[in-house]
Amino acid sequence: MSFPRLAGIAGIGFVVILIVANLLLTRAGFPTPSKAASLDEITAVFAAGSGPMRLASALLPMAWLLATVFAVGVCVCLRRDERTRTDPWSLVGLAGVLMQSVVFTSVEATRLALVSAAQHDSGSVAGLWGLHTALFGFNQVFLATALLGLSMFGIRSGAMARWHAGTGFLAAALLFLTATTSPYGVGSVNPLALLGLAGWLLWLVWIVAYSVILIRRAPGPAVPPGRPDTAAASTSM
Repeated sequence: MSFPRLAGIAGIGFVVILIVANLLLTRAGFPTPSKAASLDEITAVFAAGSGPMRLASALLPMAWLLATVFAVGVCVCLRRDERTRTDPWSLVGLAGVLMQSVVFTSVEATRLALVSAAQHDSGSVAGLWGLHTALFGFNQVFLATALLGLSMFGIRSGAMARWHAGTGFLAAALLFLTATTSPYGVGSVNPLALLGLAGWLLWLVWIVAYSVILIRRAPGPAVPPGRPDTAAASTSM
């Protein structure tokens, strides 16, 4: 399989895993960033929902791997000329993808710590929940960085349609705005949390569209030396 096709499949796989993981958490009753929940409710949910949380967390290492393959595929496979140097905007986008994986690792580790604290030491739940909320909010700036960098690269390389780039820039603006106001969500609810959710959903659409571009750009199967391809054979008949 060619690397562009592999990277495109990786991008779609990344989106599928994120959707499945979030559905697991939502069905188990875990509070969303836009939902106000008391400390007692948070403690009860994390104490009772260790199974879905562990399952969702177990899916994420594969998601981070797929996101990296996708981002590298965009940077390497969509350049106009393989002989030219890498576009700086593609590096901005790649850095954003890598940083969101690093920061969200901390988010997920904090969630697992909340499960343990809720079951064994409820006194530390408040502090861990505040840490989780802050990390989750600030992580959105790295999603915005990825969207900005790879959208600019897509426009400059001619690989991306205007609607696709517009989706990326809009999602980046929403996520960056929500990340900026995230300190106001610690201990309560970020007033712009729904904007962040909208930006995240647009981010998923943007990745799928970029993945389709990669799959379509993938070269066809190579023809062995000395063996005419199908088109040539049909012409000679």
